[in-house]
Amino acid sequence: MGGFPHRGANAVKLVPLPDELSFAAGAAISCGTGTAYGALTRLDVNARDTLAVFGQGPVGQAAVQLAAAMGAEVVAVDIAAERVARAREFGAAHAIDSTSADPVEAIRELTGGKGVTKALDCSGAPPARAAAVKSAAKWGTVAFVGEGSTVTLDVSPDLIRKQLTVVGSYTFSLVGQAECARFIARHGVEADLVFTDRWRLDDAVAAYAAFDRQTGGKAVIEF
Repeated sequence: MGGFPHRGANAVKLVPLPDELSFAAGAAISCGTGTAYGALTRLDVNARDTLAVFGQGPVGQAAVQLAAAMGAEVVAVDIAAERVARAREFGAAHAIDSTSADPVEAIRELTGGKGVTKALDCSGAPPARAAAVKSAAKWGTVAFVGEGSTVTLDVSPDLIRKQLTVVGSYTFSLVGQAECARFIARHGVEADLVFTDRWRLDDAVAAYAAFDRQTGGKAVIEF
């Protein structure tokens, strides 16, 4: 874990991988799973929280897994029916298909009209970002981790009058990766679950051709 050695590389630039974890899990931690962990750390998620995770790609799926392990009640939201259907496998208490239900209204109904204490957008899509903010309770916190695009908000009702905190979460340190790996090992989180495709090194050409079609989930090349 930590990438291939290069000129000038040394042990302090590598992240120790707990014996309980596979190298595939280590690859996940050094990418999307670590990104999710960093965002949840910024949000300070704990067992008192209800957390809505918008976007159930690999980062969102990992966020659901990790937040559930942290004790939060997790609501997963996506526009793809198959990802919504899988959300409970990752530990979601509730799963919402936002093509058939207004996620903000659905979340308010689930929370007795209050909204979630924390929300995380992993999609980068403007409607999901706005819904993450609108679904948050008063004094709540929202994190954006999905890259690209924009968001339009009605500042007074969406932010000021709710006294909302909005944070961005981008990257994480070697220390953060090591902490994430230890957390996953300690809590028995199935980090490998985010991989829908596994390839051998000899199949790399076919793997990249499949990746270019962008029809699958997260893939890993094992060797």
